[in-house]
Amino acid sequence: MTFQDWPKKAKFFNYKNHKIAYWEEGEGPALLLIHGFPTSSWDWHKTWSSLTGKFRVIALDMIGFGYSAKPKDYTYSITDQARLHEALMDHLGIRQAHLFVHDYGVSVAQEMLAAFVERGSDGFQIQSCAFLNGGLFPELHRARLVQKLLNSPIGAIFNRFLSKGSLRKSFNEIYGDKKATEEEIDQFFQLILHNDGKNIMHKLIRYINDRRANGERWKKAIVEATVPIKIINGPLDPVSGRHLAAYCQKLLPNPDVTILEGVGHYPHDEAPERVLESYYEFYERAKGNKIGQI
Repeated sequence: MTFQDWPKKAKFFNYKNHKIAYWEEGEGPALLLIHGFPTSSWDWHKTWSSLTGKFRVIALDMIGFGYSAKPKDYTYSITDQARLHEALMDHLGIRQAHLFVHDYGVSVAQEMLAAFVERGSDGFQIQSCAFLNGGLFPELHRARLVQKLLNSPIGAIFNRFLSKGSLRKSFNEIYGDKKATEEEIDQFFQLILHNDGKNIMHKLIRYINDRRANGERWKKAIVEATVPIKIINGPLDPVSGRHLAAYCQKLLPNPDVTILEGVGHYPHDEAPERVLESYYEFYERAKGNKIGQI
């Protein structure tokens, strides 16, 4: 799948009167991919063809991201993004799925897991969840300076200074041994600019506040999970790297943690083959799990 072909494959549905882009391909068990900040579902393109050969893969651009609507007068939140994913599953008639998530999507999945436990057998059912790098636990999250500035009172002003160059600098800091290419940075930045998205970055970044407000509830959803949980970690990530993996190994009752040496914050972009190998090994063990039982 090329960058030019990706938007041509998009489908759309309405959420709160806003147009949301999503992709659906493949047959088999449903696998929902949830992307990170500040990028989009294009993040998964290096794993897409392999995953769609084994699963019915669904991915959307969350509201405010990628090819989806980016309304300026909107209250963006992790909880709302979780309800957006559940709305898409309902739209597609999918009652249960495995989750594979990254970065911002980690928190979205935690909210979905918490809601899944709270509602019991009603509504969308989660079969397993695999986490790539992300802020699972707010006490461990090491926000970068650009994130702090965007989330400050001057965030709306700071939007103006975001550029492809600043994105390159930020990604160089969080990637591991293999850095994103100039072409990849250009693609990421084009998707941020689409639909005037640069001007809402200060609103999207408020997910950091959501993590603090919901930290204990979302932590409980992981620690007391009733479905298989997997951590695939790029340890060179200064935001959620080796320190997070070590914390998970101590905190989780049955830790299933894979550390990909040499990799940073975007494992599925930096080392897609190794990510897939780890995920498939996890899935083979998880697929026999009855929902709600480990």
